[in-house]
Amino acid sequence: MAKRLRSGGIAAWSIRRPIAVTMLALAIVVPGLVAMGQLHIDLLPKLIYPNIRVRVIDSGVPAPIMEDQVTRQLEEQLAITEGAVAVESFTRKGRSAVDLSFPYGTDIDTALRDASNRLDRAKRFLPETIDPPIIYKLDPSQIPVLELVVSSGKRNISDLYEWADYLFSKSLINLPGVASVEVGGGQAKEISIEIDQERLAAAGLTFKDISELIDAENRDTPGGRLVMANRELNTRVAGRFTHLSDLQYLPLRSNDTMATTPLLLGEVADIQAGHGAEELRIRVDGVPGIKLSVQKQPQANTVAVVDGVLGYIEWMKTQGLLPQDVLVKRVNDQAAFIRHALRNAAYAAGSGAVLAMMVVFLFLGNLRR
Repeated sequence: MAKRLRSGGIAAWSIRRPIAVTMLALAIVVPGLVAMGQLHIDLLPKLIYPNIRVRVIDSGVPAPIMEDQVTRQLEEQLAITEGAVAVESFTRKGRSAVDLSFPYGTDIDTALRDASNRLDRAKRFLPETIDPPIIYKLDPSQIPVLELVVSSGKRNISDLYEWADYLFSKSLINLPGVASVEVGGGQAKEISIEIDQERLAAAGLTFKDISELIDAENRDTPGGRLVMANRELNTRVAGRFTHLSDLQYLPLRSNDTMATTPLLLGEVADIQAGHGAEELRIRVDGVPGIKLSVQKQPQANTVAVVDGVLGYIEWMKTQGLLPQDVLVKRVNDQAAFIRHALRNAAYAAGSGAVLAMMVVFLFLGNLRR
């Protein structure tokens, strides 16, 4: 009998040494449990696609003009990027996009630097009115880990957008692991200037003259240093517009040399305070809202970032920092899918362990063995 047990292999050895088997199992299980709590949890694997994207925005410009003045210039300069195998462009009102594709295995960081150099050369041929071009590589980690919608039944959409953009989103950026918070939807406040073309032409001015004049006058300029007995102060001349009257009484340069009084902007244009167009419509139970997309840092834990943001919002409510008329609702959460996957993995591991013990008991007929 002893000889048969000795020849039974690992099964017989395990039965004769239950304490040793238990210690070996614990030596594997305990480090696994410790490491499980320190896992870098992400919904998607770390994968960088061999694509580089360039985006240029020039609000209000029609699509044909964007294609002729922006998209074609970008295509000509970016197409010669080393290693690029395909160039694809998209153009619509006020937006131009160019995508570069590279073979799999290409060092995308090197390709990004090369494309950035090509983009710097292309800037010489682009209009001065465009926003700074954006160039980036396609990375799944840039997908928002949390999307919130802010709504209010009392505030108008412009005031809500201003609160969400200047106060709420800025407070979330300082949280650990948060890379950026993008605000979308709503209607931002803006000043509309409707120019009377006949009066403008009679004054010998053009739309470009008005635009350049407003841009030149609406800025603060340094005023030099003010030296005092015990200290030195830096001064500035405040020249930014703060009221509609500042625009209405802005003097214009006119070609009429016989005029005794200066021509004012309010005499050739109707100036009103309003809000911009709602390009992205957000609704929560029929109430207009503002969307906030939270992106995490590349090495941050998705679940920890989401829990930190949601915990901070709850803290704001308890401290009275969140207005009572403002409702913050979660509409998309990557952490929920990750938690679901972890629960499924834990359930599979637990059920597998139970089934293994049941099978051993059925064969051995003794729990102690």
